[in-house]
Amino acid sequence: MYRISELRLELGGSENELKAQAAKRLRVSTEEIRSMSLCKKSVDARKKSDVHFICTVEADCPSARMPKDRRVTKAEPYRYRLPACRPLEQRPVVVGFGPAGMFAALILAQAGQRPVVLERGSRVEERQKQVSAFWNSGILNPECNVQFGEGGAGTFSDGKLNTGTKDPRIRKVLEEFVGAGAPPEILYEAKPHIGTDRLPQTVRGIRQKILSLGGEIRFDTQMTALLKRDGRVSGVEFRTKGGAPERMETGRVVLAVGHSARDTFEELLAAGVPMEPKPFAVGARIEHPQSLIDSAQYGAAAGHPALGAADYKLAVHLENGRGVYTFCMCPGGQVVAAASEGGRLVTNGMSRFARDGQNANAALLVGVTPADFEGEGPLAGVQFQRMLEEAAFRLGGGEYRAPVQRVEDFLERRASSRLGDIVPTCRPGVTPCSLDSCLPPFLADSMREGIRRMDALLHGFAMPDAVLTAVESRSSSPVRILRGDDGQSPVLSGLYPCGEGAGYAGGIVSAAVDGIRCAERVLGG
Repeated sequence: MYRISELRLELGGSENELKAQAAKRLRVSTEEIRSMSLCKKSVDARKKSDVHFICTVEADCPSARMPKDRRVTKAEPYRYRLPACRPLEQRPVVVGFGPAGMFAALILAQAGQRPVVLERGSRVEERQKQVSAFWNSGILNPECNVQFGEGGAGTFSDGKLNTGTKDPRIRKVLEEFVGAGAPPEILYEAKPHIGTDRLPQTVRGIRQKILSLGGEIRFDTQMTALLKRDGRVSGVEFRTKGGAPERMETGRVVLAVGHSARDTFEELLAAGVPMEPKPFAVGARIEHPQSLIDSAQYGAAAGHPALGAADYKLAVHLENGRGVYTFCMCPGGQVVAAASEGGRLVTNGMSRFARDGQNANAALLVGVTPADFEGEGPLAGVQFQRMLEEAAFRLGGGEYRAPVQRVEDFLERRASSRLGDIVPTCRPGVTPCSLDSCLPPFLADSMREGIRRMDALLHGFAMPDAVLTAVESRSSSPVRILRGDDGQSPVLSGLYPCGEGAGYAGGIVSAAVDGIRCAERVLGG
């Protein structure tokens, strides 16, 4: 099996063209290639007059000899192997069923350990109803929302699966997603995504696999305390919605609570679990016409059915030392209300798999550090988030209407009294205003300078009628729950802080990979 990279494919090209190029590299006929699979496919739009795809394939060709060509290598098929382990004395407990907790539970179940999952939110079918009701009515369920429930915050997002990590376990994650119903394209697209419309069936498929392997998942069930004995976890206390407190004995707890489990952070801190504040980023969502982004990125090729909706990723470093960047860009998507606490407003973005909406949106974020937080202690970042979210809620006028401002007005420091050609997508509604009334000056000024500089990188980014929607405050966890090289809390053996909420991941795939690593440590310990 040979891996052949840097193959050019025109926008209207076919697999046969790739096969012909692969045969030429291997110096064989196309008939000698017994099978071929696409491994990677990315858009090359460096020249707007010559937009095409760059592909990598794997070809099974026993008659070929390795050519002297750096673009041809021996293929090394990846196969995930569970670590050798014995049955644990007690069933392990996984707290949280976002990507980290989901994959930790899956690995533990595949290893025959019958994990028990505690998830404070509902199963995805009920969760969809609760979130839809919130977007339509502005009535929030604090226990089941965009942040809490089966699949975690990623369920109501674009479902992006690209990550900066090079861990080979990524392949395991992608294969499990496809096996659970995700589009097979995620195995080879350079920027894979599942889409909000397909994520529910995917997380449901993984849930069913865990259950079939003997795992147990308790929805609407929140861990209320860790039980400990002699410096080691001895169990968990939890409460099911409407029920009395219960206890379960266990010596191993994977703590994958997500970046918004603020009450759990407070309980852990009070129990002496060491944690520290960490840098993160805050700002607002920015919306443009998707057609503008397509033209800016693809030139005359914009709109070609092979390309789909264009994305972007921008970053600038300002003279004041701040970094401003775009994050979680959602082509053809919408801005969504993503609150999890009463009286506090949060935004996020999502896209369907087709990415066929009129608007593009992305988080426009400014990096913040513990030096920016007014309070002290490990949860100072949480208080900083809450301050911004409360100010945004008041500015929007209540009922979770989001404060919005035209970019031109924001740059000119004047309140928006009306909106232009771009219709904001955030539900349950928006309120034109001045975002300076809810953002600290250092944030607003950095965002203004960032927009101006980004316009030079992507023409039209500063278009007057583009819309800013505040506030984006949950880009990543504001805390890090400390763990040692063995993955365990340094003061509480058997506790495995895990995923984005614990401060060790930043997205669906990296959180899932961290969940796999934590499960491996549980099995090895």
